[in-house]
Amino acid sequence: MTSHTDGSGSSDPVGIQRHWVDANDQPQTVSDQTIARLRDLIGEPPPDLESTAPLVTRPRGDLGQAGFEVTVTCEDGQTRSFAGVVPDDFPLGYHQLHTDDGRSRGLIVSPGQCWLPESWRAWGWAVQVYAARSRSSWGIGDLADLKTLREWSESIGAGFLLINPLHAVAPSGVQETSPYLPVTRRYRNPLYLRIEDVPGAEGLDLSDLQAAGRALNARELIDRNEVWRLKSTALRRIFEHQPSGGTPAVPDRFSSWRREQGRALTDFAVWCVLAKLHGADWRCWPDDLRDPSGQAVAAVAETHAHEVEFHSWLQWLLELQLQEATGTLTVIQDLPVGVSAGGADAWAWQDQTVAGASVGAPPDAFNSIGQDWGSLPMHPWRLRERGYDSFIQSIRASMAKAGGLRIDHAMGLFRLWWVPEGKSPPAGAYVRYPSSDLLDIVALESHRAQAVVVGEDLGTVEQGVRQTLVEQNLLSYRLLWFEESEPSRWPVGAMAAITTHDLPTVAGLWLGTDLDEQRRHLPESEDHLQKGRQRLLRKLLPARLDSDATGEEAVVAAHRLLARSPSTLLCATLDDAVAAERRPNLPGTTDRPNWCLPLPVFVEDLPAHRLAGEVADILHEAVRPPLPTRSEG
Repeated sequence: MTSHTDGSGSSDPVGIQRHWVDANDQPQTVSDQTIARLRDLIGEPPPDLESTAPLVTRPRGDLGQAGFEVTVTCEDGQTRSFAGVVPDDFPLGYHQLHTDDGRSRGLIVSPGQCWLPESWRAWGWAVQVYAARSRSSWGIGDLADLKTLREWSESIGAGFLLINPLHAVAPSGVQETSPYLPVTRRYRNPLYLRIEDVPGAEGLDLSDLQAAGRALNARELIDRNEVWRLKSTALRRIFEHQPSGGTPAVPDRFSSWRREQGRALTDFAVWCVLAKLHGADWRCWPDDLRDPSGQAVAAVAETHAHEVEFHSWLQWLLELQLQEATGTLTVIQDLPVGVSAGGADAWAWQDQTVAGASVGAPPDAFNSIGQDWGSLPMHPWRLRERGYDSFIQSIRASMAKAGGLRIDHAMGLFRLWWVPEGKSPPAGAYVRYPSSDLLDIVALESHRAQAVVVGEDLGTVEQGVRQTLVEQNLLSYRLLWFEESEPSRWPVGAMAAITTHDLPTVAGLWLGTDLDEQRRHLPESEDHLQKGRQRLLRKLLPARLDSDATGEEAVVAAHRLLARSPSTLLCATLDDAVAAERRPNLPGTTDRPNWCLPLPVFVEDLPAHRLAGEVADILHEAVRPPLPTRSEG
């Protein structure tokens, strides 16, 4: 495997970065104990990895085979030959390379840049879909509510929506609340289904469940456990009562779709069955069920074929409803940095993940104790050895059907902060990844899906990363709360916004209610919290707000600042658009209802909402092309 340079001149054969520079530009050194632990977890790559792992290149890329003829079996079955350098007209995609000595390896040919419409500029909303409820919702925002939001957004000139991850969690009575800790990055969460829109629902009396579901809208917080109890009951009624004569009738469209999904869907559906039988963490299952390809798992799949079909059917429904919800608008889906250690992807890809460590972030200005997100890291050299299969599937599934992808913590394409099991975040270290290959794969999948890609490059960003993202046509992410420069000086190749789900809303910051929440829930000194708030308030100084301005006035002023940005995409959160004071998530807390706060306005009332309309007008005017001027003389 190619050695990884850590920026200080030293290198490590497995990618562990001993020396690094923190967010305050201070040099840091990782302890020998942490280095030894992580090396033990990663292990030594096989000596022939460089000659057997897939080659990832671009047209005109030199394969290092000068003077030798190579033959390539393309993914469409055609065979092409060339000497050394990939021809300009060579098809993009996933191929198989054969050399004269009889060896064979993967060849991935990428365009090298993500798909991005020329001269495109747009504004849009960042939406926590679970929070965006209507009066018809069953206690949680669903895909029909997303459709309502999309249609309203299109009607007022928005060009995109940015939504939280919709990925699946365990189908258990206790539902994971964080969208950023799913069990899979390939399949979606049935909580987002609109029950009334499921084929077959119209023939059943579901009024009891419907009434109970809509009554949940009156609750202060989103109760996912109760929502899942009601929705899963309804979905089983529909599944079992289709005209069948004993076995549920399976529409031809579902049957053909299921066949197209192949082994991956079956594995996920079997995991769901096993999770119901033995608990949501596969690491606690009987030994013979921990091997996805084992005979015991195959026996469960056969014995519980009906249940496997049910969980596959749910994913088909989600695909249908997501297509209906997104229409032709660019909907940017979010790709979490990782998955739950006990989940379906971790079970299916045990050879490509690392047990014994989790992913997080080192201490920085916004979190003095660092972060541990609890998700599994991908194994750097085994990822290459397996042809990047898990990465490709995750990227492809998350950008499908909607036209956009936001990569959470995009610096993870270059390096990830690993926290050894049992240690706190400051005791971690950066582990480097084959970033050039990963970025080229993202670009290839972006072109195939015609999906815009945004990289969340916030926090501790090493030198050169943002320039590399620019070269790859991967939009940067610029925030008013983070940037030192005035918005008019932000780059064009970016998505510009004021805040994110992890940071204060404008109204919450301005009115001080966010500071009050931090006092109640974070183990920080009053001095640290006050300095943090003042640092953010200074970002609003150019808005010239009076000290007695209302939260709504602060929201308008902040978006007028945002409108000065020349960035390709301008993004406002719906939380800000309705002057919500509580942020969706307060990192580092467990005693706060993170990811459970509904919007204080039903989605069908947004068209008449004065503040939301004013924010939309400001951003729409900012991206409107200027009228041509008449030449003088």
